[in-house]
Amino acid sequence: MQKKESELIDQAVNGDKKVLESLLLSVQDMIYNLSLRMLGSPQDAEDAVQEIMIKIITQLSTFRKESTFSTWAYRVATNYLINCKKSMFAQRPLSFEFYGQDINMGVVPNTEDLLQGVEEEILADELKASCTNVMLQCLDPESRCIYVLGLMFKADSRVCGEILGLTAEAYRQRLSRIRKKVAAFLGEYCGLSGTGKCNCQKRVGYAILTHRLNPGNLEYRSLEKLDHSTTAEFTEAMEEMDRLSSVFTQLPQYRSPLDAKSFLNKLLKSDSMDVIRTES
Repeated sequence: MQKKESELIDQAVNGDKKVLESLLLSVQDMIYNLSLRMLGSPQDAEDAVQEIMIKIITQLSTFRKESTFSTWAYRVATNYLINCKKSMFAQRPLSFEFYGQDINMGVVPNTEDLLQGVEEEILADELKASCTNVMLQCLDPESRCIYVLGLMFKADSRVCGEILGLTAEAYRQRLSRIRKKVAAFLGEYCGLSGTGKCNCQKRVGYAILTHRLNPGNLEYRSLEKLDHSTTAEFTEAMEEMDRLSSVFTQLPQYRSPLDAKSFLNKLLKSDSMDVIRTES
């Protein structure tokens, strides 16, 4: 850890609210994107970011500075997300077998009544963003985290191992096995891979009919996207991406809807903050 970052951590622990806010802002977007991929829905992700931010604040004094702050924050986030039971998909787990069967049966005509005046292409883009995140829910939480960190965030295997408590080699081996499993499903079912049978545009009507897509509430379209240069500041290239996995690497990263400054101000002024300080 650089001396400057170490000093900032000390200042935040000693009660400097502006420094604490700056530290939170430095990681909140990537924590939101990690939460979105891990939990599968924007609302669950936003709720998770708030919970994770509280954990970062209350555990900051225990940070031993043996890694960068961002790596430590990711570790706090992954521990929470792997064990999170509050999300929709934690309550209703998916499998690749179920998802494949759903794709096989899920096509209905995209009628005007179903589209509700929204362009078919816009709805197809929304479905693509939703479907790819939902598809990840077919993996168990730890495997999902390994895949997301390595192939979607392109994080270095040593850093990923450090976050998950694995050696770099153990992490690479597990990532390789998970990648093959996901690639097999993508190759058979996902049209974005170039070989799969599914087509986002053709699935729009079925998604609306089954209440998986709401033309009146396009959650992903309302999110602000991060540009690639901003995303690159957080991660390092890991290894050559295979063709099928690029379905996920091409997805946009989003800016967290959470207003960290407002959230922090409300938290520090709340009655519950005394309890949080006591627990920390």
